[in-house]
Amino acid sequence: MGRLEGKVAIVTGAARGTGSETARLFAEEGARVCIADVLEERGREHAASIGRDAFFHRLDVRREEDWDALITAVHDRLGPVDVLINNAAILDVRPIAELDVEIARNILDVNLVGAMIGTRSVLADMVERGQGAIVNMGSIDAMEGMGWVAPYAASKWGLRGFTKSAALELGQKGIRINLVCPAGGNRELTEGFSKNLMKRVEAGEKIEVKGLDHGVMGGRHAGPRDIANVVLFLASDDAAFCNGAEYLVDGGHTAGHIWFGTE
Repeated sequence: MGRLEGKVAIVTGAARGTGSETARLFAEEGARVCIADVLEERGREHAASIGRDAFFHRLDVRREEDWDALITAVHDRLGPVDVLINNAAILDVRPIAELDVEIARNILDVNLVGAMIGTRSVLADMVERGQGAIVNMGSIDAMEGMGWVAPYAASKWGLRGFTKSAALELGQKGIRINLVCPAGGNRELTEGFSKNLMKRVEAGEKIEVKGLDHGVMGGRHAGPRDIANVVLFLASDDAAFCNGAEYLVDGGHTAGHIWFGTE
């Protein structure tokens, strides 16, 4: 039997990247999964590739009415919700001097407020049965700062605070909520980051990146399955006493910046 056998799970932002891999792993472990995303074509294709244990439903995490419709669809197709993965996120790369207020607000709405609405939306199911697992997708930017991604980092620090507050409140009802903080994982986001920098360099701007390469895993970056495995653990009964904590999947990136090696 899989670690999520018979569980009903919602994964937001599941049409691509870490969310996509998480949904697939959950189905492999026995869960029935709702793939929720604004990317309809890719979401439907991914659900079809998983098979009968997955279905796609369009969700804009910023919209309360979308969440209401999603919960109704999940109830109709699968039943009450056991697991929620708040994974949907967006990123913008620019210095604070070039801050676009509307983009910044949208980042906060998607990355932070969307997770709050999602958490509220599944509470009735979880409270009724006295159990449930929620995993919020953070970032190493929820543990330390990073230049040129201030709104994104603020959203992830906010998600960290929300996770801890919610854990104190919901743990009394048998609901666990934790934060996973990866370094990388969603190739499309990291590629977008790199392309943005390259455009600026090609336009003649001189950009020096400092402090990026201080990992201790031989230069390897986290892949979607590395992160999905940690999410699976926290969503399963194996993590029955894990609540209100952040789990780093960063290869030691935040462990420190000085070490010695020998040949």
